[in-house]
Amino acid sequence: MITVRSIYNPWGTSYAKRFLVEFDWPPDTDRPVVHLEGWLRDIAPSRELSAWFANDRGKWQEFRRCYFAELDSHPEEWKFLLEEARRSTVELIYHSHDTKYNSAVALKEYLESKLAAMRQLEQPTPDI
Repeated sequence: MITVRSIYNPWGTSYAKRFLVEFDWPPDTDRPVVHLEGWLRDIAPSRELSAWFANDRGKWQEFRRCYFAELDSHPEEWKFLLEEARRSTVELIYHSHDTKYNSAVALKEYLESKLAAMRQLEQPTPDI
């Protein structure tokens, strides 16, 4: 299972494995306070793509297309997250103030599509 959470939301108790999926460390956030499995800088959108997008909702569809192409070209950066998500809950942590149009939401969609494709391949084929 894959979830997303803003780094600015209260943490509470969770059994999720949390990964920061941003290129830069969030401003005004103390590293020791945040309990993360890892900081995945290389899975974040490129600086150029992020700068172009700039959280402009009108660019969302094109941003997703470009980001997914970046992810397709570097599967070594995200494949282990699929295995983690198959075993437990993975929480993608972001620092955007927009909860619906940010790179973690796009990454979640991308990874869930990969998980669905894996599950479909695992389905036994019926005997004819």
